[in-house]
Amino acid sequence: MALKLAISGKGGVGKSTLAGTLARLWAADGCKVLAIDADPDANLASALGFPSDLRSSIRTISREAELIEERTGAKAGQFGQMFSINPDVSGIAEKYGVTYSGVSLLVLGAVKTANGGCACPESVLLKSLVRHLVLNRDEVVILDMEAGIEHMGRGTAMGVDMMVTVVEPGQRSVETAHRVREMARDLGIKRFAVVLNKSTDPAADTAWLNSEFGEDSVIGVIPYDTRIMEADRTGRALVDMGFDDLIKPFCEIRERLK
Repeated sequence: MALKLAISGKGGVGKSTLAGTLARLWAADGCKVLAIDADPDANLASALGFPSDLRSSIRTISREAELIEERTGAKAGQFGQMFSINPDVSGIAEKYGVTYSGVSLLVLGAVKTANGGCACPESVLLKSLVRHLVLNRDEVVILDMEAGIEHMGRGTAMGVDMMVTVVEPGQRSVETAHRVREMARDLGIKRFAVVLNKSTDPAADTAWLNSEFGEDSVIGVIPYDTRIMEADRTGRALVDMGFDDLIKPFCEIRERLK
């Protein structure tokens, strides 16, 4: 199975929970899965259930100064340099990816400069790496995007099969989702879907989202559940909690993404 998803949304809506749970479910089905943490506030490893010792071994690509200089020909964090705008990114995922329960995780990190979205060596390397992984990997690739919509302007998710936006029951996150849909269209991403998280009234919330985005775009509703917060507090994956009813909404979303 080869499917490329970008999961976006306003901060705090549960992007990493959805990304990590879908990744683990597909891996349990025997699929080859690559999860990419493209959020500067990286926490996808916890959502995937990585043990703490394994999380501490993960190397963040944007902090690998020698790698950036080797592949782009310029030093990270310095301006006014000549560097390759099409760097060789082969072998990076294999070297820096860390695998647990069938999911390989790659953490991109943030470009820590005053102009983080600029065409600096580290930014160019990250964008080239994501583009390579999305276009050339014959597997399930899930990108946990940074919060908000700024990343859309940089085209980080170009080439994915679908943009999935997580919303919560509130107008602000829905407005963000509308802007994400418009920018996804501008980037040529043809498929767009919405998942509602933290719902206390699934029937009413589903009707509301259907009116906002259309029934075909709303692919799942995840009820509010304190067990999800417990998993977050303890750094456990939802699939490791042992509750079939907790996982059921995520399984239904996975089925609609096939």
